[in-house]
Amino acid sequence: MNPLFSRTKYVIRKKIFSLLGTKYHISDESGQLVLYSEMKAFKLKEDIRLYNDESMSQELLWIQARKIIDFSATYDVRDSATGEWIGALRRRGFKSILKDEWILLGTGDKELGRIKENSSFLALLRRFIHIIPQRYHVDIAGHKHPAFTQNINPLVTKVLCDFSGLHQSLDPRLCLAAGILLCSMEGKQD
Repeated sequence: MNPLFSRTKYVIRKKIFSLLGTKYHISDESGQLVLYSEMKAFKLKEDIRLYNDESMSQELLWIQARKIIDFSATYDVRDSATGEWIGALRRRGFKSILKDEWILLGTGDKELGRIKENSSFLALLRRFIHIIPQRYHVDIAGHKHPAFTQNINPLVTKVLCDFSGLHQSLDPRLCLAAGILLCSMEGKQD
């Protein structure tokens, strides 16, 4: 596995104003760019590629929706260099209307765990007041690991990722793909 995925903390920053798609800058804790991602505009099926830098010379990870339109979309995550299927993330459609929830899937689409918004009250309130940050935990076998925090800045969407307690349980590439999807879906729950 590429050493760029060995960190336990990342900051995903979504560039708001981009004409040809959505751009994500993924930095380490010190603010140094370690990965770059781009989701092309006007695609029927969501397709996100993760690269080693902004030159996009080396594709590392591929996140793609299984279907064109799906309220409970499933996103496959693959290693671009080897073609290896790493896992998948499935959004809980109707359940995510009130409180975001994702299922982490492994081989044979077996459930590995879930990503859930921490507070039902804040999740509901956030549907009306958009400056309330989202916080998510990863639930694996009944153990909750705080993992994702979205910032409050209305001009720049940032997701702070902390996978400190997860490296033993989940592939870090699947965790990072989850962070990118959470950043991508921010504000689309309403």
